[in-house]
Amino acid sequence: MKVTVLQENLAHGLSIVSRAVSARSTLPVLSNVLVATDDGRLRLSATNLEMGITCWIGAKISEEGSTTVPARTFTELVSTLSDKQVEMALTVRTQTLNIRSGATNTDLKCIDAQEFPPIPVPDLSNGIELNVADLKEMIQQVAFAASTDEARPILTGVQVVFKDNHITLSAADGFRLSIRKAELSSTPPRQLQAIIPARTLAELARIAADGDQPIIMVLPPGRGQVIFHLKDVELVSQLIEGTYPDVEQLVPRNYNTRSVLSTSAFLKACKQAEIFAREGSHIARINIIPGSSEMQPGQVEITGQSEETGYSQTTVDATIEGKEQLIAFNVRFLREVLDVIKTPNVALETSSDTSPGVIRPVGEEYFVHVIMPMHLGD
Repeated sequence: MKVTVLQENLAHGLSIVSRAVSARSTLPVLSNVLVATDDGRLRLSATNLEMGITCWIGAKISEEGSTTVPARTFTELVSTLSDKQVEMALTVRTQTLNIRSGATNTDLKCIDAQEFPPIPVPDLSNGIELNVADLKEMIQQVAFAASTDEARPILTGVQVVFKDNHITLSAADGFRLSIRKAELSSTPPRQLQAIIPARTLAELARIAADGDQPIIMVLPPGRGQVIFHLKDVELVSQLIEGTYPDVEQLVPRNYNTRSVLSTSAFLKACKQAEIFAREGSHIARINIIPGSSEMQPGQVEITGQSEETGYSQTTVDATIEGKEQLIAFNVRFLREVLDVIKTPNVALETSSDTSPGVIRPVGEEYFVHVIMPMHLGD
């Protein structure tokens, strides 16, 4: 293999695929990045056997070939190269990759590409086209609510359902639930559903560049995998096997009190309460006080306190329908959902201090978030 690439292209490609490199593995090749010539371009691939990422970059190919290069050493070396062009030449017999750039001349010990696990090639004709911007926003509004507890692996995933011309993403960790729906530009040939690891979708959102090119999602039948195809990148992931909870029935249908308040003001108040609440149990007390008349708006008091650091209370004006309510939530959960709501105003729907609260963006019917309350204490 003998190739010439631009340093910035090589560094960019390595930054994309290196997130799939296995940090701890008994297989040394999984700590490497596959570097291979591929139809006039250079292909970089990494996998930890649960997720794999492939990226193609432009290159001048003088001689075809492939090898696997230690990911960390390669990435750190390329980031220090100052010359625009990088020349790479592989000595197959010793699996040594010579890298020249400007005044730098380096040899890296590699592992034969034949030891690298095969990465599946998707049949794009069976794929579903998804708008990049819409999908990134959906992932942002849902993935954070997935569990990080491996004891319940099903909840570490995001359920993705295609039905008619709609896509629905759902995530829950036992204490909160996020559901986001969107319309598709075309109807999939059949109803599909899959449970995709939340970290896979977070990685997809990170590497998906904004632009006109759609993401094509492929679920190869019987393989237990999902493949996302972008312009110059492909991401493949194992699916999570099992049955996801019926989350739609967990969304309360009724409420006793509905408070509409500024999203940014509510978020700021939660951030202030969290400074104190994080010292204790992350509890924020939410006191909802309806207005005494049409001229006197209602108020929502957000309070965080700790015996060690003190006490903070912020009052936010609100339009309140219903009766007075005192309820407590995990303030980090409140902050995280308010962080991903794009509308100027948000609605908080409550029924009692022991019933789940519901958060909805005002004027946006496709997103709903449910949070379990915390014990108020004294």
